Amino acid sequence: MAPAANTQPSGEKMKKTIRWISEIVQTDPKKSRQDIIREAEIKFDLSPLECSFLDKNFSDVIEKGE
Repeated sequence: MAPAANTQPSGEKMKKTIRWISEIVQTDPKKSRQDIIREAEIKFDLSPLECSFLDKNFSDVIEKGE
């Protein structure tokens, strides 16, 4: 099995989650990006691995995009 650091979750649920995060960022740009990600993790019932993936790959990218 590959190390957790190299594992990337995939699938329709993650596509929907990322699409939803993008929509929220566009419609409410002042909302905290961490809050958006936390809301997505609950809304889409993400696993710990999926949550970690979002935290590592989207928190910084979203924050820098402001």
